[in-house]
Amino acid sequence: MSKKKDLEKAIADSENEIEVLEKKRMRSQSALLEAYLNHTPPADADVEYFRIFSSLIDLERENLRKLNEELKKLG
Repeated sequence: MSKKKDLEKAIADSENEIEVLEKKRMRSQSALLEAYLNHTPPADADVEYFRIFSSLIDLERENLRKLNEELKKLG
């Protein structure tokens, strides 16, 4: 039972982390969209932040998938 509770907590933490990362990525995404709409090149920093946060989100989603699979095996 303890393992199941630990997994449920880890899943909740992972979901929260994804939400935080998506909010951070949204800032750079807004800057990229603004540059696109204004027909100006985006700032290199905004592009890099977007790529980094997207990669971190992908990694955390993969972690969440693994946690959910492990929980499914338990119950």
